[in-house]
Amino acid sequence: MQLTEIRINLSDARQGRLKAFCSLTFDQTFVVRDVKLIDGPGGLFLAMPSRKLTDRCKRCSEKNHLRARFCNHCGSRMDEHRAEKMAGGNQMHPGRFKLHADIAHPINASCRSALEREVVEAYFEEVEKSKQPGYVPPNLDGEDFDFYDAAPAAVVMGDNAPLRPTGTGSH
Repeated sequence: MQLTEIRINLSDARQGRLKAFCSLTFDQTFVVRDVKLIDGPGGLFLAMPSRKLTDRCKRCSEKNHLRARFCNHCGSRMDEHRAEKMAGGNQMHPGRFKLHADIAHPINASCRSALEREVVEAYFEEVEKSKQPGYVPPNLDGEDFDFYDAAPAAVVMGDNAPLRPTGTGSH
């Protein structure tokens, strides 16, 4: 699988740690969005898209993120130290608790470093472009507008079982 397109949207506050948001396309068929380029203590690195980790309210069983002090559903008070009690934690920083889980990420260090190398190179190219008069930053939202806006068409598999695009079926 090859990285075929990198879209870089420079952060408005480039003097902060967040330098850019990225959209990575692989083999012109698969996109990973919301990748962040962050300036850390060891230099620029990629932060992959993630979701907040959750647990369930003891009263109503609704999901709440681990930093929530009150249940989003019933309003009951949540244990503020429950993130500390959960197993796991952060291997690199044992005192830091894991509050997010990556949605998509490289499986090994060589893949991560190759991605970072290409994205950092594209970032510096975008910084140079941004210095030109009339620069228009790329829009990372709605880049699949034509694809999703088209009328849903059934996809027929070898056994003639029609499939609907995700999110269009009734339950």
